[in-house]
Amino acid sequence: MTEPASRDVKTPGPAEWLNLPDVAERLDLRITKVHQMIRDRALLAVRRDGIVRVPAELVANSTVLKHLPGVLTLLHDAGYNDEEALEWLYTEDDTLPGLPAVALGGDLAREVKRRAQAVGY
Repeated sequence: MTEPASRDVKTPGPAEWLNLPDVAERLDLRITKVHQMIRDRALLAVRRDGIVRVPAELVANSTVLKHLPGVLTLLHDAGYNDEEALEWLYTEDDTLPGLPAVALGGDLAREVKRRAQAVGY
């Protein structure tokens, strides 16, 4: 079941969250595989209101966005933790245009990956 995110002016975030059982169902995977994807940084999850959740935009149709694991690895290598990576993905970028998390699902995905790479330098 998707849940609306609470909008906080200081903290950007996704419009919708998925809990892990919903992610497993959407991806047609066992919950243990979803946990492994999170550990492997193939999927981003953070705790909200005591529940581990995944931004819904990062799970397109029945798969994880293609470039997400690479972007998460680049951000982690640059010293970002999961909360900071979430903030980076959901901070407006006027030159993209829009949110990097949303751009990952379209033609600008490689540009988002390049920008994540540049964060480390």
